[in-house]
Amino acid sequence: MGAEVDPSGGVDFRVWAPKRTAVEVVFDGELHPVSLDPDGGGYFRGAARGARAGMRYRFRLDGGDRLFPDPASRSQPEGPHGPSAVVDARAFTWTDSAWGGVSAVGQVAYELHIGTFTPEGTWAAAARQLAELARLGVTVLEVMPIAEFPGRFGWGYDGVNLFAPTRLYGSPDDARRFVDAAHALGLGVILDVVYNHFGPDGNYLSEFSDTYVTTDRATDWGAALNFDRDGADGVRSLVIANAGYWIDEFHFDGLRLDATQNIYDDSTEHILALLVRAVREAARGRATFIVAENETQESRLVRSVEEGGYGLDALWNDDFHHTARVALTGRAEAYYTDYGGTPQELVSALKWGFLYQGQHYAWQKQPRGQPALDLARSKLVTFLENHDQVANSARGERLHRLSSPGRHRALVAVMLLGPATPLLFQGEEFASSRPFLFFADHAHDLAVLVRDGRRKFLEQFPSMTPAVTTELAAPGDVATFEACKLDFSERTTHRDTYDLYRDLLQLRKSDGVFGAGGRRLDGAVLSQHSFVLRFFGDAPGDDRLLVVNLGPDLVLGRVPEPLLAPPLSASWEVVWSSEHPLYGGGGTPPLYRNGILHVLGEAAVALRPGRMA
Repeated sequence: MGAEVDPSGGVDFRVWAPKRTAVEVVFDGELHPVSLDPDGGGYFRGAARGARAGMRYRFRLDGGDRLFPDPASRSQPEGPHGPSAVVDARAFTWTDSAWGGVSAVGQVAYELHIGTFTPEGTWAAAARQLAELARLGVTVLEVMPIAEFPGRFGWGYDGVNLFAPTRLYGSPDDARRFVDAAHALGLGVILDVVYNHFGPDGNYLSEFSDTYVTTDRATDWGAALNFDRDGADGVRSLVIANAGYWIDEFHFDGLRLDATQNIYDDSTEHILALLVRAVREAARGRATFIVAENETQESRLVRSVEEGGYGLDALWNDDFHHTARVALTGRAEAYYTDYGGTPQELVSALKWGFLYQGQHYAWQKQPRGQPALDLARSKLVTFLENHDQVANSARGERLHRLSSPGRHRALVAVMLLGPATPLLFQGEEFASSRPFLFFADHAHDLAVLVRDGRRKFLEQFPSMTPAVTTELAAPGDVATFEACKLDFSERTTHRDTYDLYRDLLQLRKSDGVFGAGGRRLDGAVLSQHSFVLRFFGDAPGDDRLLVVNLGPDLVLGRVPEPLLAPPLSASWEVVWSSEHPLYGGGGTPPLYRNGILHVLGEAAVALRPGRMA
């Protein structure tokens, strides 16, 4: 669907417009309008032999006076309200023919927003930072949504032209150059896509069909897409084509699916299962990585089709984030109500993934989650920060500013050495002083509604008193957007944090037992504030320990916990400590003194077997 450049000359057009009886392509410039012929199933099709790449066009429907952009436009140079542009994806020269894609295991993900990742806010500027991300230890980039949206800035979740990379970050070929450059450095790139709702401004789909959305299902952001009601075939085709398009024409290595709990489908074959198949086919043998955000924690999304699942590769684990945040801040309010931030919760999240796998969830007054005890931990993505969770605070503050340095360093180690797939959020690795706020440049009336809606959302947090919420940064103010842009000089001025993340990622990569390398993980609570994790290596005795204390100094004269026992004829030696002076710590004294275990307060220590003294 959309406009396809014919190698032999001209451009072929195909559009789904079942509520129309006549469709014409109208060009900006010298070409005469071209009538499209009915093509069955509500589609119209035709060719314009004089058309070529770069030409701008719109559709006239049923002979009316108004002209509309292509629902499958590959480019909107003037934004969603302007004409579409013909793009020839085959004209781009790729250099990544040897790239094998991104596997589902062993990844370290990094979420970034192109508009604020660099001061320039462009694909080209972001590409200049790729080498440093690779040196840090990142393996796959997760780019926040880029589908065209109105205004000068926004998060991207209000996209209305699903096939058109927003003009704000550069041209479609600039996006391709970014992916090509990433692959040259060994970095995969997946794209955040939104298939649960359309944005409220610039959306002309209803001019072509009345069945793009349903009236009986809603999301927090508007009407849900129609995947199983009357007229759903064209909607399903649009989304499946879009998923494959990003893999085929832009060489993305997979997708991150936004808010899949609001993708409703009672069809025989769920749209997510179809989407997964489309992505795999479009990759033509390259490995792909498909991740979902799923607030309801439905493990079936990552189970195979044979098991009744949809075949995705991984799910975001909000439970880990929520308990870790309570442990770091002490605030168990709003949707953190059902978490205590206790050592047992942290151990369970690392061993079993989701904390809620069908138990009653008080905040929502209903059960939460599905059984997931058997899932490989690599199928769950853990994080301390992401775009939502940083912004869901009064000032968009980074987590290191809301906790003590020692506790924060300790839980960074838990995340980066743990068995799940870790995700960093842009700037987290150097303790960015820049906030990440909610910003969206809408027209006046909509801007007021968005501002008020944001304020209403944050009122669920009792700690956000009226004195705070009345001073929230205005989402439509350009200063709000500009405040979120990273300052990469902080890689140097905040070198202690940068070294912390770099060293932990290097240890995760080189050790072979930490991270997903260990065949098994177990853990035990040592005190009200401390716990131990034991990573079992493939070779007998080749185990690792991570001892974590989020409270005051701990002294244990008795340690009847077998996970602390060293392998036969070995003793534990420190391989890494969050209290290393490089990270701002005070150094690490011996863990055992005269047979008594001493665990520093607000610290984490990683150990491996060494020779007996």
